[in-house]
Amino acid sequence: MNNIKERIKIFSGAQLKYIAFLSMLIDHTNKALIYPILDGGSLNRLSDFFDILGRIAFPIFLFLLVEGYFHTKNKWKYYITLLVFGVISEIPFDMCTTATFFEVNWNNIMFTLALVLAMIWLIDVLKERMAALPKALWYFVSFLIVAVLCFAAMNLGLDYEHHAVLIGYFYYIFHDRQALAIPFSYLSMFKEPWALLGFGLTLTYNGERGKQHKWFNYLFYPVHLLILGIIRMCLKI
Repeated sequence: MNNIKERIKIFSGAQLKYIAFLSMLIDHTNKALIYPILDGGSLNRLSDFFDILGRIAFPIFLFLLVEGYFHTKNKWKYYITLLVFGVISEIPFDMCTTATFFEVNWNNIMFTLALVLAMIWLIDVLKERMAALPKALWYFVSFLIVAVLCFAAMNLGLDYEHHAVLIGYFYYIFHDRQALAIPFSYLSMFKEPWALLGFGLTLTYNGERGKQHKWFNYLFYPVHLLILGIIRMCLKI
């Protein structure tokens, strides 16, 4: 069994990220340019196929966020960067998803990731400070924090809402024990069965960071949304 686990660990963090980027691009292309013109037939089948491929990205991004939390040298810089690119990405996100320049009820994934990062950071700090207390108390407090942030994510219109909060929490709690993290995480978004493809791919992570292209990694999100948004608005769909 251990040999099988080791043999499937073939992707670095960077390689998984680029797989997630491709999945995200397919998903956003589908939602921006194909959803608005669906009329049955082969186009619907293509859209359904894109929906399957598009479910790969989200679990990988949450997995890499938690890995990033444990390995980053500067958590504040990581957190602030997510917020800054959340602000940069909001208008492109609204253009892509709603064909408008500003939609207050739906906010991009960078803000969601920033919320999840803040959550696991807070829970992790409390774990250290509550070390002398019964561990059950720390779990209880962490459950309360998760519940409050699930409610906040839903009411703030964050992309993936409470699903992201729950998955981030499970990947944190079961860090290095993916056999437990994946089932719990999958249950939190069971209505998206093809997300299991993304969760499964996290098992191929070999623990290496891989060759990162920092600015490409951050700019890909707002730039591809902007391009899709411009196309959608020019086509008036």
